[in-house]
Amino acid sequence: MIRGRLHRASDHACVIPRVSRTAGPLERMRGLLGAPQPAPDAALLIAPCSAVHTLFMAYAIDLAFLATDWTIIRIIRSLRPWRMAACPSAVMVLELADGGADRLQLTRDLQLEWHDD
Repeated sequence: MIRGRLHRASDHACVIPRVSRTAGPLERMRGLLGAPQPAPDAALLIAPCSAVHTLFMAYAIDLAFLATDWTIIRIIRSLRPWRMAACPSAVMVLELADGGADRLQLTRDLQLEWHDD
């Protein structure tokens, strides 16, 4: 996993201070499966990715799908276990704790930028 932060592109303010970014196909396939629920200020960034599932998970998650320019193009709140979600035009997805999209004030059309730790 690659560790970093996500900032708003408009003013460079930190939006998500603790982000783990997948570094290979096995990490992408696993996602949050078998992991504890993310902390309120943390997320998992899966790239490339345009669809996720919550099969075998024990908790709901929020999702933010991103375009190639790091703009949020779709947000899904409280995706319960045993569900699927997709956004064909997305190239990345953020997996967040349930309620994380609202808590971190993520909105559609918000452009983010990656910063390595």
